Amino acid sequence: MESTNESRYRSIIEDWDAFQKAADSPMPYVVRSNALKISSHALYTRLVDAGMDVTPYAWNHDLFELAEPPGRRIEHWLGLYYAQEAVQTLPVLALDPQPGEMALDLCAAPGGKATYMAARMQNRGTLVANEPSGRRQMSLLANINRLGVLNTMVTAYQGENFPMQTSFDRILVDAPCSAEGTLRKETLLRDGASSGTISRLASLQKRLILRAFDLLASSGLLVYSTCTFAPEENEAVVAYLLQERDAKILPFESPIETSSGLLGWQGETFPEQIRHCVRVYPHQLNSGGGFLARITRA
Repeated sequence: MESTNESRYRSIIEDWDAFQKAADSPMPYVVRSNALKISSHALYTRLVDAGMDVTPYAWNHDLFELAEPPGRRIEHWLGLYYAQEAVQTLPVLALDPQPGEMALDLCAAPGGKATYMAARMQNRGTLVANEPSGRRQMSLLANINRLGVLNTMVTAYQGENFPMQTSFDRILVDAPCSAEGTLRKETLLRDGASSGTISRLASLQKRLILRAFDLLASSGLLVYSTCTFAPEENEAVVAYLLQERDAKILPFESPIETSSGLLGWQGETFPEQIRHCVRVYPHQLNSGGGFLARITRA
């Protein structure tokens, strides 16, 4: 009997056997070096000198695969690294925030992407990390403090109602989603999300992407990302933005193998430029799965 994931996605994932094999294998232990406290080279040397088995990532020099769980090491508590799936660094690479800019992470907790944005901004400029959940704000604030982030303020607005008083050079919407891309860690997700869950989340995601676009400076860049495979939460959300606003999807020169955005799903067709969206599957980089789109004003 085929799973929900198989019945929904087998036709759009080119190498289904490789996908299944990756989904059934354990996630590697990966950390991102924190440039606000230590260089990647210095962290690598420190870990190797401590007797650890460390493998650098060729496509992102901030990433290292470890042979043991990273959470209990002193380097973690000192904020020298952040435990993070490799795929979760791609939205920040696509956004490429620069020192001195005004940046917004609209759905920021627990802070993995926000703290990476701050590091790439070299703690210069202003980063607004927005998180409406009080419980999730605690982990966000803890990670900001642990990693030595100084250029960031935390706000607590519902993302779709974020105030319009300020425009931003770079905006990340790492939207709440059905999280199907985390199936290697959350085995309950291997059968996929329910249609009701996907529909509810897609409605929120459409409101979030519209508000984010409206907050974008005239020459600004917006990255919309999820950790799910569901086209309803990915291509359909971006297509909705194109329908409602004068937006343009930009290509992303990914440092790893990826798949293009879908131009159709279950009878619905999407604009040609949706092809510039990026899908990532676990077998393409030995990580979780995800989706991203780089968006600017047309």
